[in-house]
Amino acid sequence: MAKKIFMISYRKKSDVYFFTATNLNWLKLLDNNDHKNIILNSLLFLVENKRVVILAFVIMPNHIHLIWKIENGHKKEEIQRDFLKFTAQQIKFNLVKIDSNFLDDILVNAKDRRYQIWERNPLWFELDNTNTLLQKLNYIHKNPLHKKWFLSELAEDYPFSSANFYMTGKDDFGFLTHYETIM
Repeated sequence: MAKKIFMISYRKKSDVYFFTATNLNWLKLLDNNDHKNIILNSLLFLVENKRVVILAFVIMPNHIHLIWKIENGHKKEEIQRDFLKFTAQQIKFNLVKIDSNFLDDILVNAKDRRYQIWERNPLWFELDNTNTLLQKLNYIHKNPLHKKWFLSELAEDYPFSSANFYMTGKDDFGFLTHYETIM
């Protein structure tokens, strides 16, 4: 009697993710450059503290897209919590400081908060191969060119994106890593 051989298919977890977070009710809270800079500074902090590697990003008027690699020893849920909580607090502080009308729009009746900047349950999508990563990378970089936004003529001209880094190799943000170094 012949033995049956079972093949076990195993795919190593990449820890590289496409991540999207959206402002509450799609409010354009990120139109404000101070708020964009809060996002950029938070990403720099996460990289400097070896919690993530940032491969690509774009900051849109009401949402952000990232491709990031979670570094060893860190959990994506912790990164998400810390990143969204910190940026929400800083954006809220700025809205209070500038006496923004947005404060009424982000007022919520929740047990754990008075104001809410980000929608709950951001999107996470694991990128376990180069083809999928490139598809998401192109999507991120073309997002500002979409007719709904038309924030720039060329992807590399939009200042709150990693597109120029991929065109020129110059990292104006101090936290970007080319995807080819990790895939």
